[in-house]
Amino acid sequence: MGKAVKAFAVLLFVVLLGIAGYAYLGPYTAPHDQTFVEIEHGTSSRQIAEVLAEQGLVRSSWAFLAIRVLHPTAKLQAGEYRFSESQTPWEIFNKISRGQVFFELLTVPEGSNTFDIAALLEHSVTAGAIHPGDFLKAAADPTAIRDLDPGAPDLEGYLFPSTYRITHTTTATQLCQMMTAEFRKQWQLLSATGGHPDPHRDLHQVVTLASLVEKESALAPERPMIAGVFLNRLRLEMPLQCDPTTAYAALLENRYRGVIGKSDLASPNRYNTYTHTGLPPGPIANPGAQSLAAALHPATVAYLYFVAKPDNSGSHHFSATLAEHNLAVERYRKISR
Repeated sequence: MGKAVKAFAVLLFVVLLGIAGYAYLGPYTAPHDQTFVEIEHGTSSRQIAEVLAEQGLVRSSWAFLAIRVLHPTAKLQAGEYRFSESQTPWEIFNKISRGQVFFELLTVPEGSNTFDIAALLEHSVTAGAIHPGDFLKAAADPTAIRDLDPGAPDLEGYLFPSTYRITHTTTATQLCQMMTAEFRKQWQLLSATGGHPDPHRDLHQVVTLASLVEKESALAPERPMIAGVFLNRLRLEMPLQCDPTTAYAALLENRYRGVIGKSDLASPNRYNTYTHTGLPPGPIANPGAQSLAAALHPATVAYLYFVAKPDNSGSHHFSATLAEHNLAVERYRKISR
């Protein structure tokens, strides 16, 4: 009987130990929604364990530290981590040691303006991390680009369209810094490969012209031609009559509703190139590398006009005379009807 009782006691102890271990190291209550934990470089294992316990991700800091003892050489990596479901301390430890940090990829298409980017942020996975209003405020401050463009009224044109990693703690200012840093990188590449053909044209003019080219055509082969048309009109002091500038003027005044009306065409806003000659005061969108290259190296053409072809190809009909242009416009309208 003595041996049987002893064996039963040992078995009971093992079972109770297993139950206690599972309760201690098993899955804990899932966060109500999602929990973010930021681990900075140099944070000790004990500090990480305490933060996890404070956030309710493990029952006790000792649950995490017990696993740390079993894996003394594992590197706990800095970064931001998101926990949105119940996980065991083992799973949490593995996530941090593997560096499975949280981030969202924010893709900004070529030709997006600051208002477009703000709308992207509003509907992103991390919606709320960067408030659209905060982004517009940060983008209105040209400080980040003033060394390259002292005349920049804001960051429009310099928020380079690309894909960026956004975390839960990324600020609007940090996002603008990432985007302007990418612009600098791309500008240096363009300058290194193609050079700047005209020393009298400054960066502000080139980027402003590139933004118009970007909004007028999605076809790369046409962009140098469109840049050439705009430069021809500038030399002759003809209004550029670029519809996207008129739409942008209306956007700035919070009255654009998706179509350009007669009142928009007659607007005295400086961005409206129907009522003002020359380039607008600044870029109207953020051009990609191809449009920047087109503005740097415009085609030498005799054309002064262009209009979209009615075949939905995205291409344009170019004309050297107003009479030829009017015929192309009438043909477009007739087929479009």
